Amino acid sequence: MGIDRLPVVLRLGLYALAIAVLLYLCLAPARELPQVSLWDKAEHATAWAVLAGLGLVLFPARPWRVAGFALALGVLVEVLQGTPAIHRDSDWRDVVADTVGVTVAGAGFALVGRRRA
Repeated sequence: MGIDRLPVVLRLGLYALAIAVLLYLCLAPARELPQVSLWDKAEHATAWAVLAGLGLVLFPARPWRVAGFALALGVLVEVLQGTPAIHRDSDWRDVVADTVGVTVAGAGFALVGRRRA
């Protein structure tokens, strides 16, 4: 049984958990987060590749919706980071990195799908 055959409620729950973790890491005050020495843009690209990849595995029949949602979430995160309440730095280049991550996940998903066909 593939993961995409799990009940929709369970798949949505798994994806919601991944989104919650990502939102915490992106929106929590920076002083509360563990220090990571990786380059910020690589972190964004990797995080959004994982988010999009998980979404594509959980919902393979809806690749465009998964990609669109992930990109919209990236924009929303940057808007929220720019608000005084969050105290984080908003950077449009993070959205570019998020887009790269989603594109890489989508390309990988398409290649794997083509190999299975």
